[in-house]
Amino acid sequence: MNNNKKHWEKVYTEKQPIEVSWYEPMPEVSLNLIKGFQLEKDAAIIDIGGGDSFLAEFLVSQGYTDITVVDISSKAIERAKERMCEKADSITWVVADASEFKPEKQYDLWHDRATFHFFTDAGKKENYLQTLKKAVKPGGYVILATFSEKGPTKCSGLEITQYSIGDMQKLFIEDFNVLSGTNVDHTTPSGGTQNFTFCSFQKKQD
Repeated sequence: MNNNKKHWEKVYTEKQPIEVSWYEPMPEVSLNLIKGFQLEKDAAIIDIGGGDSFLAEFLVSQGYTDITVVDISSKAIERAKERMCEKADSITWVVADASEFKPEKQYDLWHDRATFHFFTDAGKKENYLQTLKKAVKPGGYVILATFSEKGPTKCSGLEITQYSIGDMQKLFIEDFNVLSGTNVDHTTPSGGTQNFTFCSFQKKQD
């Protein structure tokens, strides 16, 4: 087990959902962006690092039928399955490091609220970006969120890379059209504030 996996298994074993800083009972920003894409209900959607988040649960409730959730922590996925009960059966769950993940198909939407900023190693970051770019269908969408340049420099004790809206958009400008970029304040369960950069993109048609 690599150190990253050990770290996250420990976090999800020792802390309850409302004890982690990234907890949000309703992923409102992501859901509003997804609504704007007007995807078909059978669109292939993948949520990276979404193990214990509520996004997949909301999407299932809204009628989406092809959802994949990837997380490095088997404990996080286990908790989500227990919470969702029979709804969990309609989701494809994958335990994998997002920098090493190899999708078996392409997706209409790639969503990542807070995994990408953990890749401080240039090689891992590049692996992730190349995987993303290949995994999104032409005309498909990406929602990517990270801590902004005004946000924290660490999360859960780990170093992260901050991204401004411009930083993020530069990473995608060749292969994607920029749809939106905004900064959002997230209120943590302890009452603190974390500033996120949220960007959305659409892959250029071949």
